[in-house]
Amino acid sequence: MVKNSIEANAHSKWPGLVAGLAVGITLLVAGCLAGGGDTRPVIPAAAQTSAPPAGPATGSDGPAGTSQALEITATPAGAWQAMFQRTPYPYASPLPPPNQTSLDGTYTKEEPFLATPVHCLRCPDYAPEGGVWKLSLDKGIFRIFYEGTGWRSMGSFTVEGDRLTLFNDPNCTDVTGTYTWELQEGNLVLREVEDPCAIHLRAINLTQKSWLSCRPPNPEAMVTDHWPKPAGCE
Repeated sequence: MVKNSIEANAHSKWPGLVAGLAVGITLLVAGCLAGGGDTRPVIPAAAQTSAPPAGPATGSDGPAGTSQALEITATPAGAWQAMFQRTPYPYASPLPPPNQTSLDGTYTKEEPFLATPVHCLRCPDYAPEGGVWKLSLDKGIFRIFYEGTGWRSMGSFTVEGDRLTLFNDPNCTDVTGTYTWELQEGNLVLREVEDPCAIHLRAINLTQKSWLSCRPPNPEAMVTDHWPKPAGCE
């Protein structure tokens, strides 16, 4: 008797359950059709905005940077020009004021190839390898570049009388190098007083040959651009 009563109650509930399930399915289908079937989560507009492209490297050659950290470009000329977008970092001494000096200019030299160049992953800094080297002295900033491998460095300099002082070089942050200088027909001759930077290689590099000036020798050459330019002078 009790069993028959339970079965009767269960059968009486089936129509209601079926009707409720049908309504739920209808609402689900309608919702999918209205939304185009796209069930992906909505991303806020701010999160969808992509980051702006990185601009060119500018600013100082900071403490994390080294002479190798500057932006690499496709050609030696491009890499040389890219150096002028950066300034030294005051590692050991404040940056000197950006005043013009009697040595300001661009100079080059061409070292002989004494042996077949050998590829190295970390060549010694300032090693005077064969090929064209460029040196810029510009209002308290020196920049040096080797076309053969793209090696380069920069730092600060001051001029007092016949003394040239170099400092804030990322290859020897706590070293100050001192030289005497002389201009011979516009070409720069340096002689070491004391400079232990890069196991003494900076002094060897800077002093073993004269640096030829990229400045035209006279106004006519400046206007016509017809003069025997040293290798490396654009």
